Amino acid sequence: MLHEMLTREIGRSGIEASAIGLGTWAIGGWMWGGTDEAKSISAIQASIDEGISLIDTAPAYGQGLSEEIVGKAIAGRREKVVLATKCGLVWHTQKGNHFFDYDGKPVHRYLGKDAIVHEVEQSLKRLGTDYIDHYITHWQDPTTPIAETMEALETLKTQGKIRSIGASNTTADDVKAYVAAGQLDAIQEEYSMIKRDIEETLVPLCLKEKVSVLSYSSLALGLLTGKIGPDRTFEGDDQRKDNPRFSVENRRKVARLMDAIAPIAEAHGATKAQVVIAWTLQQPGITFSLCGARDPEQARENAKAGRLRLTSEEIGLIGDAAATHLTELAA
Repeated sequence: MLHEMLTREIGRSGIEASAIGLGTWAIGGWMWGGTDEAKSISAIQASIDEGISLIDTAPAYGQGLSEEIVGKAIAGRREKVVLATKCGLVWHTQKGNHFFDYDGKPVHRYLGKDAIVHEVEQSLKRLGTDYIDHYITHWQDPTTPIAETMEALETLKTQGKIRSIGASNTTADDVKAYVAAGQLDAIQEEYSMIKRDIEETLVPLCLKEKVSVLSYSSLALGLLTGKIGPDRTFEGDDQRKDNPRFSVENRRKVARLMDAIAPIAEAHGATKAQVVIAWTLQQPGITFSLCGARDPEQARENAKAGRLRLTSEEIGLIGDAAATHLTELAA
């Protein structure tokens, strides 16, 4: 039986959002083999129609392209959306810390006040809105004190340009510094059955400070969908081709885990991927799960995971199966 979409509050902001969020990195095309704008807009609109209110994007996803596509998709539906975007990966200045090159242009990690004030205006323009619900520092900048960054973000909040503050790709020390400098409402980190290190490092701290955790890569780049078997081959610039996590041996272990999950999925009339996402959302301290979708069908499949409720017995069984089959997984 499917329930209402699970909603949760982002930290102490008072902002409620769907526990399933739409992540739009792939929609920017960068590192995902290009983008199809019309299909992407349909995917975003289908997500909203299915009760997914949380939409997460970033300027770095295709240097503004993902934000522009999100802006087109939410035109006329802004009030149904809890919009999250990011700052701190910049190409308009060379301040901060060189991170990578994009199309021959240097991209720096920089969270100085001047850049944040510039970036928020660019994002608002691309997104076609006058406020951002959740504004996140994308990568941390070792050259700027967190107190300065936080002061700039708190000012934007006072001005009504942003409604809550988040940080991504953090350490426990970063989180402590943010909390000391103002109201941090959420962090965004990689978390899945295969990558659970934040359970020890960040989650206890976040629970204590009432900071939400937005998890990304819940399906580990597709490894946990149940659709990538040991026989699958990866071609061209597919980022999974030489990734040790996708070794044939690892995929055999994951296949055994999927066999254990199958009866639970069948009992709920759900896919294995939906069960994996629902399980992720029931882990202590994990508040939201960001899932990518490049077409309406994927969007609808993701949304269903937010309407699934696993019993505590099922959560225990899945946890045991994960412990049995995934303990020796190569990173």
